[in-house]
Amino acid sequence: GDLLRQMIIAGSNHLFNHYPKIDALNVFPVPDGDTGTNMNLTMTSGSKEVMNIRNAKIGEVARIFSRGLLMGARGNSGVILSQIFRGFAQGLEGKDEVDVFDFAEAWANGAKVAYKAVMKPVEGTILTVIRESSEALRQNIENINSINKAMDYLLEQANISLKHTPEL
Repeated sequence: GDLLRQMIIAGSNHLFNHYPKIDALNVFPVPDGDTGTNMNLTMTSGSKEVMNIRNAKIGEVARIFSRGLLMGARGNSGVILSQIFRGFAQGLEGKDEVDVFDFAEAWANGAKVAYKAVMKPVEGTILTVIRESSEALRQNIENINSINKAMDYLLEQANISLKHTPEL
């Protein structure tokens, strides 16, 4: 739980430092330039909820983070982000700690829940990136022996997916 909390805070800080780049990238469904801002505000809301938690089980940290995201969700991108982590939290529910297989399944569940939350899912969006990257992680999890390596692989696959989104 403590490692997940640290990852959430680090991820939230990283997003804060780079959200203007995401604002500049946003072109779908309209180039409104606020996707990064909305995701940043959503992540900040979620990370504030877990910031002072110590020695909690991973499932509990994920649940509290998910609730914080949902309560602070801004715009479509924030709502979708909250749904990814809602599914992720469901995948970790009741767990004290996880191995790489549990971790990969939680990400896959995050993608599934996010797709279900969108009335008309469109490929070439954050939905595509989370689906493709989590599927790749699940397919290659036997070759990965740590959560850090799993996150590195997930990020690598997310970047590969992201490069193809304009074609979709």
